[in-house]
Amino acid sequence: MPRSTYGALLRLPGVARLFAVAFVARIPAAMTGVVLTLHVVTALDRGYGQAGLVAGASTIGIAIGAPWRGRLVDRWGLRRAIAPSVVVESAVWLAAPHLGYHALLGAAFVGGLFLVPVFSVARQSLAVLVPLQHQRAAFALDSVFVELTFMLAPVVGVLLATQASTTVALTVVGAATVLSGALLMVANPPTRSAAGHAAPPAAAGTGRVLQPRLLVVLLAAVGASFVLIGTDVALVAALTERGRAGDVGWMIALWAAGSVVGGLVHGARTGTPSPLLLVLALALATVPAAFAPAPWWLAVAVFVAGLPCAPALSAINATLVRLVPEERRGEVMGWSGTMSTVGNALGAPLCGWVIDRSHPGAGFLTAAAVGGAIALGGLGAQAWVRGRRARVRPVTRDVRAADGYEATAPVLPTPRAAGADEDARAATCR
Repeated sequence: MPRSTYGALLRLPGVARLFAVAFVARIPAAMTGVVLTLHVVTALDRGYGQAGLVAGASTIGIAIGAPWRGRLVDRWGLRRAIAPSVVVESAVWLAAPHLGYHALLGAAFVGGLFLVPVFSVARQSLAVLVPLQHQRAAFALDSVFVELTFMLAPVVGVLLATQASTTVALTVVGAATVLSGALLMVANPPTRSAAGHAAPPAAAGTGRVLQPRLLVVLLAAVGASFVLIGTDVALVAALTERGRAGDVGWMIALWAAGSVVGGLVHGARTGTPSPLLLVLALALATVPAAFAPAPWWLAVAVFVAGLPCAPALSAINATLVRLVPEERRGEVMGWSGTMSTVGNALGAPLCGWVIDRSHPGAGFLTAAAVGGAIALGGLGAQAWVRGRRARVRPVTRDVRAADGYEATAPVLPTPRAAGADEDARAATCR
């Protein structure tokens, strides 16, 4: 299969079906935020600050629950792991339209805690269905479909809330969440390969998964999310200040379109840039938006800012699945979701605080500066580790030569040692 051919990728067994199921199943999750905000502000007659607290409660639940639910997928398999989520989510979102404000806070937290992990499960399954050499294109296309989801779902949510009512909109979110979970259970995409299924069940719960190399990639997820949420806040502020609040919708869609273009180009190219370099590119691409003198220049700037978005996110996901054995991928993809949530939780208030005390352009610059600093810090840490290893290895070889190790005959591995070495190679290849 040529690396640049998405058609050939979609012809791989189960891949097109997985993309279709994931696209549909992600829609209610992408609707929830805007519908909750409109419900709190209109139906409950509260302020946007209180609406933000409800969204924050859901976000905290997601951050806590994502690694835990991913670990359950690793241990129990997809259907057994998400069945409780489907039951709890149905109760939460069907009850939510009829709750008072304080009860809704608790419900939003529980809903986030038990959110069906469709985003991480789809990526975990892609790592199983797609050969390693073609996963770059697969994860890039997945990021493109995510962008399309977030272009469509909020629009549907707003239409339901404004043309019918927020009660209807929340009821639809609840029903769609249950249907999405049921669809995922029926489709049951593989989260472990045949070899992975043969591994002892206890293996999924042993060992330390958060190694230094993995932590650096998770740091990249924090940086990318910080840039994206900061850009979102600054864009809304910039248009509102200029009396163009009505342009927010199509401007965000244009930003997402840039991401779609960037993702398709990234997936068709050869080579694998570092996720940290792509996060740095994402930060730098955000800077021109701070100096856009007019709305049309801002439109061009946000399209450019979107170009590195899908490449950065897809590179993070593709690198994560290569760094861990597949029996721990669900947990690690959950940690990735948690780190993205942390980036959102830090970026929105900080950029908003800067905008309140300065101007919207400062919000873009803050997002770029912090995201770029995180990426540069990660790149510096990687360079330091590589340099340290390079200094240690020659010393080790010199010591062994001085002690006469170089002159001794090599010792052949025992069958058990040879098997252990093959296991290590298999884990590395995964």
